[in-house]
Amino acid sequence: MEMIIAGLMDSISINSLMFLLLGVTIGVMIGAIPGINGPMAIALFIPITYYMTPLAAIGFLVGLNKGAFFGGAVSAVLLRTPGTPEAAATSWDGYPLTQQGKGEKALRMALYSSVAGDFISTVVLILIAAPLAAVALFMGPSEIFALISLALTVIAGIGTTSISRGLMAAGFGILLGLIGTEPVTALPRLTFDVYQFGSGLSLIPVAIGLLAFSEILLQLEKLVGKGAGEHAATKFSSKLEDRLLSFKEFFANIKTLLRGSLIGIGVGAMPGLGAPVASFMSYDQAMKRSKHKEEFGKGRLEGIAASESANSSVVASSLIPLFVLGIPGNLAAAMLMGAFMIHGMQPGPLLFKENAQLMYGIYGSLILASLFLLLIGRFGLRFFCKAVNIPALILYPIVIFTCIMGAYLGKSSMFDVGIMLAFGFIGYFMRKFDYSYVAFLIGFILAPEWERALQQVVIISEHDTFMFFQRPVAMGLMVLTLFVIARTFWTSINAGRKRRVEAAAAAAGQHKAD
Repeated sequence: MEMIIAGLMDSISINSLMFLLLGVTIGVMIGAIPGINGPMAIALFIPITYYMTPLAAIGFLVGLNKGAFFGGAVSAVLLRTPGTPEAAATSWDGYPLTQQGKGEKALRMALYSSVAGDFISTVVLILIAAPLAAVALFMGPSEIFALISLALTVIAGIGTTSISRGLMAAGFGILLGLIGTEPVTALPRLTFDVYQFGSGLSLIPVAIGLLAFSEILLQLEKLVGKGAGEHAATKFSSKLEDRLLSFKEFFANIKTLLRGSLIGIGVGAMPGLGAPVASFMSYDQAMKRSKHKEEFGKGRLEGIAASESANSSVVASSLIPLFVLGIPGNLAAAMLMGAFMIHGMQPGPLLFKENAQLMYGIYGSLILASLFLLLIGRFGLRFFCKAVNIPALILYPIVIFTCIMGAYLGKSSMFDVGIMLAFGFIGYFMRKFDYSYVAFLIGFILAPEWERALQQVVIISEHDTFMFFQRPVAMGLMVLTLFVIARTFWTSINAGRKRRVEAAAAAAGQHKAD
């Protein structure tokens, strides 16, 4: 009880509250800008957290991520250009409302749905994370190795249409994650006589390059020959009934909101699926269960509630596998894992035992972040909307400068700036050729733990070939990993065969017509 009280008191200290409020505010503004999302924002701002206390740093980054999820709805509703991928479904009903002069009403629905979904998910995280971590303490290196292998297999299909390309990206991430000093023999590995590689590649320049700089390259490519990319300012209706959201309108969508929150919690707790999956699943279920299916896509508040409650509930629920098993549930959680490690903490079941007071402080910060999101969104809605109209020719140079400074600040090293630029171009071509940069980055982060677990298994078993058969849980996880790979490849083969048959039929039909 003393730890709980001490942790909660830490979360309401002036220092923690200030950085938490700042994180949510910046997150909303960044999320409202198309092309910049929560993980990118976390990657850019992690270097700043070097100078914060662990609680203030994690609170700031969590607030940044929570704010970005709602911020993505701003441009989705006003411009039909989702600021973040998970806000795509929000635009389907949000933008039609804006065209009807009801953009502010739509944004209020998005805000309240986001806050409700986020709060419900945070409560679930607080209730189940510690008990699950206690169970996870009984997992040995065999189970950890098998679990990471399964997670990488599941994540390999995210962000690409080809599981083989996803696995190649994850494998490439693991390979680069192993650069540096080998932990058992203490000999340099894959350094190519470059002394800066002795301690391995730093996460920050790799993440900034892969997430932020590569995205800017893609956006600049799209802007070539298309002008400055300015947007027309969005105007709100002056009628109160078009601006305000009544209690009746909100509570009419309460079932949809609760359903979306539960879907988001389930999806977020499973590594690799991500918020866009939750958002589209919730929207689909809302439309199927609605009595007004024909109104979806034409400006229905129910569609906004379904999408926003689901994607926002993923924020907290994706921390469940991170806190319990040390495996990030999505890209944002992977970046938070890096922040934990920078501040000397290893996410996983021991996190609760070794840093109990800090964990309760983080729980307090998670709840307060939901409250701050409500307050900031409620009173700063129109101000944040102005961020949508920033010309690209002004915005992108600022982001590029931030990328360079973020990479430099970690070690005050121009070598890291070079690493950031190199991974910016690597990320650019990975996106171009449909290789999963998500799988790459998570493979890169998990590589040291994956190798450490494998080495422990080999040493403990004394090079026993049948080491995994002696651990039923580990064997079950490895079998499941092989099953996921086999099933995914089989599905891909069938899909390719079907496409070839359809193409041949279409060609035959065209030939007959000629």
